[in-house]
Amino acid sequence: MAAALPLPHVTLVLGGARSGKSTYAEKLVEGTLAGGAPRPALLVATADLADSARHSDDEMAARVAMHRRRRGAHWQTIEEPVDIAAVLRRQDGTRPVLVDCLTLWLSNLLLRGHDVDSAGESLAAALADSRATVVLVANEVGLGIVPDNALARRFRDEAGRLNMRLARQAGQVVLLVAGLPMAIKGVLPA
Repeated sequence: MAAALPLPHVTLVLGGARSGKSTYAEKLVEGTLAGGAPRPALLVATADLADSARHSDDEMAARVAMHRRRRGAHWQTIEEPVDIAAVLRRQDGTRPVLVDCLTLWLSNLLLRGHDVDSAGESLAAALADSRATVVLVANEVGLGIVPDNALARRFRDEAGRLNMRLARQAGQVVLLVAGLPMAIKGVLPA
């Protein structure tokens, strides 16, 4: 069994695009922020790689390959673009879980016509019941301009509501800006 992490049951890592969220969250989950040996961990990847209409470009393939190389062999990956709550419910707590990222998950839900509120409730319940330590990654999308179309405005609003719901539930919330973590709720690990 993996050693317990000095993390709350749920941590939410927020930031803008290319802010360092995923790298920071990976280090939190594997326990290497202070330079220790990585622990076994599980990644729940929400990118819908099977949706070739949205993810068949070379840039996305290169991005996924870079993330896989960075994580290394001690990570197991489950690709789940929609039902991340079911994945969390199946975890036995022997290793921490990283969900990366909720922003893509929300896009998947919206584009497939799922009930976003119901999915958010299911995720919150799964987090409350989960035996695993869970780190969630999401983009902070509310700091930019107001989008010029209804779908983009709905996405921004839904992302904001989801982030607020999960921030209330999380024991720790970290905001990454230019690769620098800032504790919004809780204390940063050493």
